[in-house]
Amino acid sequence: MQTVHNIEAAQDEDLLLEHQLCFALTVAARSVVGAYKPVLERLNLTHPQYLVMLCLWEESPRTVRNISDALAQEPATISPLLRRLEAAGLITRRRVHGNERALAVELTEEGAALRAEALKVPGTMMERLGLTRAQVSELHTSMMGLIAATSDQRQTQDQQ
Repeated sequence: MQTVHNIEAAQDEDLLLEHQLCFALTVAARSVVGAYKPVLERLNLTHPQYLVMLCLWEESPRTVRNISDALAQEPATISPLLRRLEAAGLITRRRVHGNERALAVELTEEGAALRAEALKVPGTMMERLGLTRAQVSELHTSMMGLIAATSDQRQTQDQQ
């Protein structure tokens, strides 16, 4: 009888808000992005713009589709960010030769030069969050595992 009571108590505990993975991830994501805000303001970038610039600092030019895939976002979500980055003089957008539907996004000299300032962001954020490089790596690995698990789950559902 004690075992049944323990199982019921554990199940009740499972429904506590503070035990919900989705809640912890939502609050953590909002908090971390909020912590980035003052750091990125020095670069005149929002967090979503920073993510786009990270993609382009890795490889430029890239197509809008390539950027949206890298960021796991829809192209329609990326397009307004690109317009703002272009207005700021950090990128250019042009039609891909031979594929009029595709847009190539490329860093301007100013956009490429901003990378030197952005090199300070990871270290600043580790300091602000009180994390070591090893802790950041461990968190990143865990988050990527969750992303892969949810992606695998979606693919399984799509196949059914």
